[in-house]
Amino acid sequence: MDCYRLRGPGVAGAHAETCQVHAPGPGEIRVKMLAASLNYRDLAIMDRFDENRDVPLIPLSDGVGEIVELGDGIRRFALGDRIAGCFYPDWIYGKMNRIQGSRSLGGGVTDGVLCTERIFNEEAVVAIPACLSPIEAATLPCAALTAWNALQDVRAGDTIVTQGTGGVAIFALQFAKAAGARVVALSSSAEKMAKLLELGADDVINYHEQPRWADAVLQLTGGRGADHIVEVGGASSLPNSLQAIAWNGEISLIGTLGHGQINPTPIMVNSAIVRGIRVGSREMFEAMNRRIDAIGLHPVIDSVMAFSNAPDALRLLQSKQHFGKIVIQIH
Repeated sequence: MDCYRLRGPGVAGAHAETCQVHAPGPGEIRVKMLAASLNYRDLAIMDRFDENRDVPLIPLSDGVGEIVELGDGIRRFALGDRIAGCFYPDWIYGKMNRIQGSRSLGGGVTDGVLCTERIFNEEAVVAIPACLSPIEAATLPCAALTAWNALQDVRAGDTIVTQGTGGVAIFALQFAKAAGARVVALSSSAEKMAKLLELGADDVINYHEQPRWADAVLQLTGGRGADHIVEVGGASSLPNSLQAIAWNGEISLIGTLGHGQINPTPIMVNSAIVRGIRVGSREMFEAMNRRIDAIGLHPVIDSVMAFSNAPDALRLLQSKQHFGKIVIQIH
């Protein structure tokens, strides 16, 4: 098979190579990979790669493929089924523990999906939604499931704040609107704000023009605040989120892009819930896929690039000029 392996830090450290793939053992499936999508997390892993310490990892966590060979004892799938790998292969249901959280595709010592073939344990994959193509379904394992996990309790009439136009934020907008919620979306680009409105955002706020964007959220909600905020900025934007959240509202902490000190007083004053989100379990993934099929949701895709051009796709992700997901077509 062909693959990319990290041999050094950064995008330049991803080298195209020929690799071996073994026959599937008991409980395993061999998958012809069809597509993979990119997340900022992939860049972070590449940037901190230490060639003197780390194994030459196959990167990327999000991929879809077709089953081409079955090991003994397979009961969940058949030849030809199209599947997506789970971000955390060992987290099947319930609450994640430290051991389950120590293994993720394309991180640490667990190879990812930027390859033409891969062996999976059948317990670590899910069937993709019937309404989606492999290109579309490849966007689901990390960004979509993170947004789904964050917004599982959203109800019609709730006000949701999303930040930026990354994959998690756009999926959060789509899931929230499908649930009948009001969405206030933040961006710093007039062009991207217009696209957010086209996707269904009820209100948009330019956070460069209004750095105290919490005031704008409070004004839009008549002083009540947002029921739920999908927080991707981390310490740099969390103070605004803590001011903008409604009493007993929930902030889903997903990103840690910024740095700073956090005053916990607003959490207590607003009786706010701040919950760290680590993608989701296989059980959540399957529930999300059923919902996607039921509502006919289609991911927003910015670009599709060839497997041979994977480094260019990663550089496009670095540029932050995209809107929606970047996908690499493998077969």
